[in-house]
Amino acid sequence: MSDYTPQNEEAEDELYEHYAFTAEKGQSPLRIDKYLMNFVENATRSKIQAAAKSGNIFVNGVAVKSNYKVKGNDVIKVLFAHPPYENLLVGENIPIDIVYEDDDLLVVNKPAGMVVHPGHGNYSGTLINALIYHFENLPENSSGRPGLVHRIDKDTSGLLVVAKTEEAMAHLSLQFAEKTSEREYVAIVWGNVEEEEGTVEGNIGRHPKNRLQNTVFFGEDEDKGKPAVTHYKVIERLGYVTLVSCKLETGRTHQIRVHMKHIGHTLFNDERYGGEKILKGTTFTKYKQFVDNCFKILPRQALHAKTLGFKHPRTKEFMRFNTEIPEDMEQCIEKWKHYVKHQETDNV
Repeated sequence: MSDYTPQNEEAEDELYEHYAFTAEKGQSPLRIDKYLMNFVENATRSKIQAAAKSGNIFVNGVAVKSNYKVKGNDVIKVLFAHPPYENLLVGENIPIDIVYEDDDLLVVNKPAGMVVHPGHGNYSGTLINALIYHFENLPENSSGRPGLVHRIDKDTSGLLVVAKTEEAMAHLSLQFAEKTSEREYVAIVWGNVEEEEGTVEGNIGRHPKNRLQNTVFFGEDEDKGKPAVTHYKVIERLGYVTLVSCKLETGRTHQIRVHMKHIGHTLFNDERYGGEKILKGTTFTKYKQFVDNCFKILPRQALHAKTLGFKHPRTKEFMRFNTEIPEDMEQCIEKWKHYVKHQETDNV
C-alpha cells in the first residue's frame, strides 16, 4: 500500500495551518507519527494518528498516513478545518496579581503554572485571557497578542510588564529589543557552581532532534540560532545545588534554562531539560527521599523572575520592581539549607 493518499489541489487551501516544520537535511527515515511526537507539545501518538487518518497531515503538499516515513527537507504541515484555538481569544474572570498600574502600563506578578498566552494545548486560563477580561482595548503586539511586551514560561513565576496603550507597547517593546530593560531571575541549579560569577554566551535555537527543547549551538554550528547572553552570580551554595542570580542581556526562549544546562548546571526539577532527575549527590536512599520531597514541594523548574526594570514610556523615569521569592521555592531552599547544616554537623 502507498504511504500517502493524494488529495485534490484545493484541499490544503481550505484548511487552517496549525503546525509547520521542515525536516533537517540529515533526517533519517522515521514514521511521521513518531516524528511529530518530538515536535508537537501535548500531543499523543493516537491523536497524531487520528489526524493522519482524517487527512490533516500533509508532506510536501500531499496528505499522508501515519506510517509515512519522514525524510530530509520534507515540508510537514498539520492542517485543520478550524483556525488555531489561540486565535480565538476569550476573556476570563481570572484574578491578576497587579504590582503596579497606571494609565500606560501594568506590572503583573505571574504565578507558576499560568501560561502567558494561549497556545497548543493551553487555550484557556492564560494571562491574556485574564487581561482581556479586566482591560478593554489593549494594544496588540507584532504577534497579535493583546498587551504582551514579553513573556515568561508557564512554570516560571514572576514579573511581567503589560502595555495599555499603543505608545507604551511601541516604547517598551523597543527597550526589550535594544536590551535596555533590566531582568533578574533567581534559580536553583544542580551542582556547585565553581565561579562566584560569570557570563554564558552562545546562540540559542530549536534543538534539531527535539523541537520542545532549545539548545546552544557551538563549534561548526555556532552560526545557527540567535545570540544570547546570560550573566550569573552565586547567591548561596547549598551542597549539591546552588542558588544563583541570572541577569538577561537578551531574551531568548528558555534562555536561562538552556544556558545553565550548557555549563553543566541544569535547573532543579526542570523536567523538559532533565533537571527532574538526581544529577548531583549521593546514592543513599535517604538522600533520594530528601530530593523527592524537594521535588514535591517545588513541582516545577526552580526559576523566578524577581526584578524587572524599564524606562516609563511617558515620563521616561526608570522604574524597578522587585518581588519576593515564591513560597514553593523558599521552602525548597530552606530544606537544602537544613540538609547542608545537618551534613556539616554529622561530619564534625
